[in-house]
Amino acid sequence: MDVHTRTDAHTRVVAGGCLVAAPAVQGLSTFFWNGGDQGIAAGALVVVATVFWVTGLAALFRLVERRAPRYAAFAFPLAVYGCVGGAAFGVQGLCEELFGVPHDTAVDLLRDHQAAAQAAFWLAGPLFPISVFVLGAVLMRLRAVPLPAAALMSVGAVLFPLSRIPREAVVAHLADLLLLLPFAHLGVLMAMGRLAPPKAADAAGGPAPVEAVR
Repeated sequence: MDVHTRTDAHTRVVAGGCLVAAPAVQGLSTFFWNGGDQGIAAGALVVVATVFWVTGLAALFRLVERRAPRYAAFAFPLAVYGCVGGAAFGVQGLCEELFGVPHDTAVDLLRDHQAAAQAAFWLAGPLFPISVFVLGAVLMRLRAVPLPAAALMSVGAVLFPLSRIPREAVVAHLADLLLLLPFAHLGVLMAMGRLAPPKAADAAGGPAPVEAVR
């Protein structure tokens, strides 16, 4: 095994592990909600999950970049922005409990800082579920991953904001499960080397799907 092969193997394992860890840690955070508020523990877990999300999503975007280069070039930075928005909400929840500020009060205070609020929360936050939904659709169209996994990604992405905006714990657990199942499956496949970008000839020819062993 040469150096490049070992490096690729290490990268696959780390990326695959992040695809499992991201929705798992994100889902764990909702069990620490306190009356609809994230609080310190949940907020910290969301920040940790963000690191896993960015790393894992980067690997998935690499699966499609040869056959959908424009999409990957523009969509990945937006997906990262969405992940950062999620981390911002986590830090907000952490600070609310730390300083004893009710969530509604924190939202009201943001109205005096519209530009900052838009940049950190209201624009960034929705980009995460939107990015996951579109990525699932693209993976499905290109047949880059097993179709049920891609479909569950998009369904989970739709449920995600429906649980986070009203802070409904039951819906949040369901949304987290629908994200965990496909991402964990893809993470295992990636770590085992059973997900790979298309060969150069396939990318040039167009019709051949990305290799995805079910």
